[in-house]
Amino acid sequence: MNLWNKSQEISFFKNCRNFASPEQLFNETGDNRYLAYWPKNYNGKKTTLQSRNTLIGNYTEKWVADLFKELINEKDLHVVQQAQIPAIGISSNSPADVVIASRNKKVLRPEDVKIIFEVKMSIVWNWEYNIATRSLTEIGDYRSHKGKPSFTRSDSILKAIGKCIDIRVSNLSASKIPLIVLGNAPMSNGFCKKADHLKSAGIIQGFWSLNPFPLNHGNTRKITPKCGFIRFDSVNELKSNLDNIFEENLNFFSGMENPAQLGKLIETANKENTYQDKGLKFLNLINRS
Repeated sequence: MNLWNKSQEISFFKNCRNFASPEQLFNETGDNRYLAYWPKNYNGKKTTLQSRNTLIGNYTEKWVADLFKELINEKDLHVVQQAQIPAIGISSNSPADVVIASRNKKVLRPEDVKIIFEVKMSIVWNWEYNIATRSLTEIGDYRSHKGKPSFTRSDSILKAIGKCIDIRVSNLSASKIPLIVLGNAPMSNGFCKKADHLKSAGIIQGFWSLNPFPLNHGNTRKITPKCGFIRFDSVNELKSNLDNIFEENLNFFSGMENPAQLGKLIETANKENTYQDKGLKFLNLINRS
């Protein structure tokens, strides 16, 4: 069991070859080359390739689901793709990409759900397809092409943030469900502080990259100061962080109160006997205020 690498991308193109044409998977250059992305030094006529998006989306969601099935095989849990959780606004129109749950059902209750994963993965390297030999050749990492894969793409990150916020504010029953956004490329510099802020605020529990070596040479960001973004370098490291999420028993809370009202809530909660009871009392009070 491995994290994302070049072999996964080769597998994607080989699998798709059975039902998709080269024109649906690659950009065709003026001299009849088939490339996954337009190289940065390419100045010829270009078109926008949209047909691959759904295919790579389906492939990466299944890959993620299969990976997490291996990681939770000793637990009494299930991995569900395209799950619906109507109580928190996750319907068939916009299902959850991958969910870890206590029940193996497509339609789930909030209390069934242990983690929701939003998958924002894509082709990272550039590939050239030879029609005559039906072979693939890797021709550069993401620095060499004009594409913006995964977390380097701002609109992809913003869509993930929007969906997570929508879940968070949908219903109080969403407050205990961790939300993780999965990618396979480094996070762009402009979003690192935002990722940390979203984690500190409890809205999203992390942007996790499952690609240890996205560059052919050189290194990329491993982690942001407050762990809003993490690049995982091994399956064991991923499993350790996943286990920590299970064990933390998180509770999301939010509000906007004046200091006097907050003081009253804290004073009331402080009358409880234990730290846990004080915390639960405060959460109940602030969610009702």
